[in-house]
Amino acid sequence: MNSDSPTSHSSSLQLGRAEKLRRWRYIKDIIARYSVGIGGISVIIAIVLIFFYLLYVVFPLFLPASLQKEAEYSVPGGDKGASVLLAMEEQNEIGVRFTNQGYAIFFDARKGSSIRTDRIETPKDAVLTSFTQGDPTKGTVAYGTSSGHVIVAQHKYKVSYPNNVRRIDPELIFPLGPDPLLVDEQEREISQIAVKLGEESSTIVALTVDDRLIITSFAKEENLFEAEESDSTKTQAVIELKVENIEFLLLDKEQRTVYLANAKGELSAYDISDKEFPTLLQHTNILGKGQLLTRLEFLTGDISLLAGDSAGYISQWSPVRNASNKPELRKFRSFHEREAAVHSVVSEYSRKGFVVLDENGYLGVYHSTAERVLLLEPVTSKPRAVSLAPRANALLVEGGEEGSEKLNFFALVNEHPEVSWSSLWGKVWYENYPEEQYIWQSSSASNDFEPKFSLTPLVFGTLKAAFYAMLIAIPLAIMGAIYTAYFMAPRMRRMVKPGIEIMEALPTVILGFLAGLWLAPLVETHLSGIFTLLLVMPMAILAFAYSWQHVPEKYRHAIPEGWDAALLIPVIIVVGWLSFAMSQPIENLLFSGDMRVWLKDAGIDFDQRNSLVVGIAMGFAVIPTIFSIAEDAIFSVPKHLTYGSLALGATPWQTMVRVVLLTASPGIFSAVMIGFGRAVGETMIVLMATGNTPVMDLSIFQGMRTLSANIAVEMPESEVDSTHYRVLFLAALVLFMFTFIFNTVAELVRQRLREKYSSL
Repeated sequence: MNSDSPTSHSSSLQLGRAEKLRRWRYIKDIIARYSVGIGGISVIIAIVLIFFYLLYVVFPLFLPASLQKEAEYSVPGGDKGASVLLAMEEQNEIGVRFTNQGYAIFFDARKGSSIRTDRIETPKDAVLTSFTQGDPTKGTVAYGTSSGHVIVAQHKYKVSYPNNVRRIDPELIFPLGPDPLLVDEQEREISQIAVKLGEESSTIVALTVDDRLIITSFAKEENLFEAEESDSTKTQAVIELKVENIEFLLLDKEQRTVYLANAKGELSAYDISDKEFPTLLQHTNILGKGQLLTRLEFLTGDISLLAGDSAGYISQWSPVRNASNKPELRKFRSFHEREAAVHSVVSEYSRKGFVVLDENGYLGVYHSTAERVLLLEPVTSKPRAVSLAPRANALLVEGGEEGSEKLNFFALVNEHPEVSWSSLWGKVWYENYPEEQYIWQSSSASNDFEPKFSLTPLVFGTLKAAFYAMLIAIPLAIMGAIYTAYFMAPRMRRMVKPGIEIMEALPTVILGFLAGLWLAPLVETHLSGIFTLLLVMPMAILAFAYSWQHVPEKYRHAIPEGWDAALLIPVIIVVGWLSFAMSQPIENLLFSGDMRVWLKDAGIDFDQRNSLVVGIAMGFAVIPTIFSIAEDAIFSVPKHLTYGSLALGATPWQTMVRVVLLTASPGIFSAVMIGFGRAVGETMIVLMATGNTPVMDLSIFQGMRTLSANIAVEMPESEVDSTHYRVLFLAALVLFMFTFIFNTVAELVRQRLREKYSSL
């Protein structure tokens, strides 16, 4: 045949087209292979970047404090007496030094140059004998005199912006009047003094040299007819003390409790809520043997006491209600990183942190709640005084040999002292709590609030919610998948499987909304009906299945094979209706008319939005995920394994249990793990269907707060780069790590199952 014939030419064209198609398929295969590879690698890179970003945000939480010396200069007004108090204003630009001679010397905090000097005027022929600092946030100070008088002053700072330049003008004012107040009618010397100023009342507590404690209160009375004028009512009480040689006198900011202590550590607490009739609350010793009390100060909030002793110990004491419901000082914690005696203790203005200066000139930065020592280093020799800035970002330290004292200005970086391993994961004894507890409470309206950043209740709530959801979802989803894949008729399977899978498209916010507003009240109203349903439904299904076996064959055979499950629909509806209809009669018969009251009398609290509601709602959300994957795994088991088992005489159920389930076990296990991951990360359902309270209670009638819900609720309100903000990122990192580790272990188990049963 001629090679140039039309037939041979057509064959050549077809071969050319086939070659082009093969090349194009090859190119598409390469593109697909690299696209899939790049996509997979991109996902891994994205996950790694997310992990490192979370780590980047969290890492500063665990950094120690740092101190940088920025200036050193001679003590301003050094010829006007020794320092009894150092203080700074909020911008750390102006400092003030109060002396034992009654001078208030304002100076440039970074340069040491004097700005202004004020003098406290004393009564004629009287000298200053005592000094105290009131509320540091108000700048209150007070001097006691040898004539029984008290002078109360405040250092204030007026901020203005002439020509858009900030200007701070210091001033010394006298809130109770410029004239000294006569506290002791006997005009005896005042050896110790404490003062607190309030909007409605002010209190001065003075200790005289003859051991009389004089409590003087000034209460304001508004004039109803002349609003601008008000009268002041003076109330005074005198207490004869039994403890001698009092060296420390403290008055809390609520003006309710007075603490007195001597060098031996003997401490007395008095309730002065009734200013005319003070009562002794407690007398105790707060030191160990052989130690002397060198400092006693309030921690921020004036609830706890910080006691420093001659052995270098710092202990925190706080009132706790005893069995008689009376406050009793208890030792919360102690710090001991130094050997020298404690010289000064200064609390932060708005956090539960404090700094300590010892006799060797070592400065320590601490946080009470975190039980954390953030810094310890030498700053001076022969310490005289120390001051902490209002924002806890700077320090003034006076020290040096007598006659050559120096004032040092330090910049302090201490952003996140509240966080430690113990405060995040361990039990912490918080102020006003009777014992150590796990608590998450990140904010409050009070400036003296003690943040509680325990992640343990959130992790507990996450696992609890997932547990109850999986408790409901796993049996229903897997049993449903087994029946659908193996026993159900193909036509019925084609309707049921898509119907269940489409449930997964339902937004979880809708499920949470329904759970919170419809399901929770329904469960509360028909609580006994819910438990009746859980008990009766399985028995009703078994009873119907047993009864069906005794139905005449002509009726049983009328139902096509694999459609038997449709007969259970009316059974489930009827049993469900009966369970709810019998709810109230059952409560009347067994639970005295109200199951919730009966539970409360039994010591079990009931919350409307509880774990039972979460389990039902979140189980409903997880079921489609587990069902779909498990059903595909069971249906994909090779048919020759099933036929071979049946041919050898095994029943369908034996074949299912001993062949199909074992072969499909890797897929079923994957379905459970993916469902568990979905439950752990679920946010909207647990947010709307629970009380969202971070309680640690295994009871099914109590709610919880999960990591994901906590992040969703609090992240929009947190200040960027604050401790709260970073702890929320830490919660996200914990959730990320938990999911990663759990999924990794699950994958290893799945691979082992696949290897074990791949030979079937």
